[in-house]
Amino acid sequence: MPAVLWALVMMAAGCHRSEAGVGPDERRTANAERGDPSVLLVAGDLGSDWREDDARTGMPAWPWEQGNCPNYRSGDYPAKSHRRAAVERYYRPFDGSSPAHHVVETYEPGWAERNVDDVRRVLLRCASYLVLGSQVSFDVVDPHYLNGAGMLIRGRIEHADIPNTVTYFVMLRRGETVSTVSLPDSGSQAAVDLIAAKAVARLG
Repeated sequence: MPAVLWALVMMAAGCHRSEAGVGPDERRTANAERGDPSVLLVAGDLGSDWREDDARTGMPAWPWEQGNCPNYRSGDYPAKSHRRAAVERYYRPFDGSSPAHHVVETYEPGWAERNVDDVRRVLLRCASYLVLGSQVSFDVVDPHYLNGAGMLIRGRIEHADIPNTVTYFVMLRRGETVSTVSLPDSGSQAAVDLIAAKAVARLG
């Protein structure tokens, strides 16, 4: 995969982490502890043709950072500064196509619900923007996904000279825990639903 395309896919998956001018109060997520990895999907939950990527060091950043969006300002989203724990895992298909990602965050009392509100604001402010000649957009497919357990969101990167990239995001909340799974489009809604159900089960 070309380096620029890889960077765009990672950004749309919430992995474009940095933003200049972010003060220490907005980076309190660094004080969060590593979470329990048992709440994460394993490669087999995605299918037989997936493997877990090498372990990453450091704390997972908030999955909805959008540093390339002109309307995004990190300090406008306070919930991420109230995480108690976070853990993540990356997955790669054996054919080398687009990766998947899962992050589970535990928040201080009352802040998981506020985190959902912050995500909704990101999706409004960064619904569509241009970066590196490609158009990034997000739309909420189902705001009450899995009987109200979360949201299903579609991210799209429209390229001028190569096929578009589509990623689905499954965000689930149970109590003060928030689970966010990003999946490349497989063309099957049933496949997304099945993985989402497994993510719910992992939360216990």
